[in-house]
Amino acid sequence: MLAGMTSEPEQQIGVGSPDAFQRLWTPHRMAYIQGENKPSGPGSGDGCPFCVIPSKSDEDGLIIARGERVYAVLNLYPYNGGHLMVVPYRHVADYTELTLPETAELADFTKRAMVALRAASGAHGFNIGLNQGAAAGAGIAAHLHQHVVPRWGGDTNFMPVVGNTKVLPQLLGDTRTMLAGEWPAEAPSV
Repeated sequence: MLAGMTSEPEQQIGVGSPDAFQRLWTPHRMAYIQGENKPSGPGSGDGCPFCVIPSKSDEDGLIIARGERVYAVLNLYPYNGGHLMVVPYRHVADYTELTLPETAELADFTKRAMVALRAASGAHGFNIGLNQGAAAGAGIAAHLHQHVVPRWGGDTNFMPVVGNTKVLPQLLGDTRTMLAGEWPAEAPSV
């Protein structure tokens, strides 16, 4: 037996079995898996986190930028470093429910997010999309949100492929500060 390791009966409950670094523990994800802070229905008065976030400070809410109709916020459970979402303030579930001004600002903020992510992290590409409904993978289906996930050549290495684990090299608060500093005053025009 290795120094400092104990036999099975002596181990502390919940600590896990020593296994030579075969696991990376991410207990913070359990809140997401168990549905903590997810709205229970279609109304905005049901504890929707996307309705609550704008009432917080930018730092506490991980808000990168605020617009008139939408805001950009970091994802608490990112697929990659810098993974953010563009969210309408209004509590709507479906893309077709957005007004034309909301749709325009959502598109504008998506462009700005791409500019900021390229400037801050040198992103090579992006996955951008809306998961419409729980069946389509929306974690919070009751409130529309568009994902902007930066990608880099070679960012899919052995950790997510073999280990089903993402390693994120920066704290969310530091990522928020970096992206907020690069957020353009307006989207690039053609």
